[in-house]
Amino acid sequence: MSDVTVIGAGLAGCEAAWQLAKAGIHVTLCEMKPEKKSPAHVSDSFAELVCSNSLRSDELSNAVGLLKEEMRRLGSLIMECADKNKVPAGGALAVDREKFSDDITKKIINHPNISVVYSEVKDIPDGRVIIATGPLTDGYMAEKIISLTGSDGLHFFDAVAPIVTLDSISMDSAWFASRYDKGTSDYINCPMTFEEYTAFVRELASAEEAQLHGFDDGAVFEGCMPVEVMARRGVDTLRYGPLKPVGLKDPKTGKEPYAVVQLRMDNSEGTLYNMVGFQTHLKFPEQKRVFSMIPALKNAEFVRYGVMHRNTYLNSPELLDRYYRLKADSRISFAGQMTGVEGYIESAASGMLVGMETANEVLNRPFINFPQETAIGALALYVSGGSIGSFQPMNINFGIITPLGYRVKGKREKNKAISLRSLEIIDKIVSDRM
Repeated sequence: MSDVTVIGAGLAGCEAAWQLAKAGIHVTLCEMKPEKKSPAHVSDSFAELVCSNSLRSDELSNAVGLLKEEMRRLGSLIMECADKNKVPAGGALAVDREKFSDDITKKIINHPNISVVYSEVKDIPDGRVIIATGPLTDGYMAEKIISLTGSDGLHFFDAVAPIVTLDSISMDSAWFASRYDKGTSDYINCPMTFEEYTAFVRELASAEEAQLHGFDDGAVFEGCMPVEVMARRGVDTLRYGPLKPVGLKDPKTGKEPYAVVQLRMDNSEGTLYNMVGFQTHLKFPEQKRVFSMIPALKNAEFVRYGVMHRNTYLNSPELLDRYYRLKADSRISFAGQMTGVEGYIESAASGMLVGMETANEVLNRPFINFPQETAIGALALYVSGGSIGSFQPMNINFGIITPLGYRVKGKREKNKAISLRSLEIIDKIVSDRM
């Protein structure tokens, strides 16, 4: 009999199962794929990246960069496989999504303390359970969660960006560079003039959207705002968002273009590129028509169009404690985006914390109690009660981490100081556990 059952083999579920297994605890990991897939999933592999292939900034002056480094030092499976399968992306960490997922899958299924059951879970089993079924949870599990929490929770909508082939990009209208020439030239930059941009925005704002039951622009999480929604907010909204030209000089003119669409490598072979920030739920023919107005994409071959799906999350401050356990029944924990953490790394981090603290509970060891001075601890404390007013999904940010208590000149230097303080705490936690 398993000590712990983990439901869902996404980023959070795999990380939680890995941490438990490393501690010598037997885990049953339940995954409904390939028997059943959500509308956003296409692969049979675990830890599938359904949106961008970017895990965002890898620098310590950025909160997600700090969170990643904390996870590396704590022995994260997700970070190990991400670092192994990274592709060029300037100051960000992006991965070859297929190789990344394949590596995680192999490590999970080959671990002697993990038994994988390929079947949809229709009831919550006895014993300790970690529910990491993701933001697309529906059907039997959604009904069980509703019965557990007494609420159908909250919701927002998430979107996926299109992918094009490198060979189909018109490079006479584009160039390789990273913003401010930072790092290596990993992005394809597609410039637009004032006339091209305004015509593009006009068509984008009026393009026909795919029907999505219950869709409401006001319910869209800001970090995944569809480009057509941004276009309707004002003609310059995109120029201050994903199409901002700041720090990108066109080598043909030596000047910043009026607007720039960036493409980021999506596989290690460099044959596929995704449209950065171009989440959308336009109809597929409309995506082809409107996005082909971008000069560099006039002949683009779209191997995947953008799609939109409903994401569901819990009212976690009311329901969960700092260990992501259900307050009403502490044998049940949650992990991943359904807790209200937003982003790949945040999801994996929640799974890591749940896995480590559940292991401590099973083995009758003291909880770690990650403090708010750490990114992983601050995220858990925010989710479990640190929000004010209506609870919304949250990316990790320095605003939820305990301030330094003294002044440091310059935002980047202050953030680095916060990160160094956090990593000292993490290193001591690692040392104490050895």
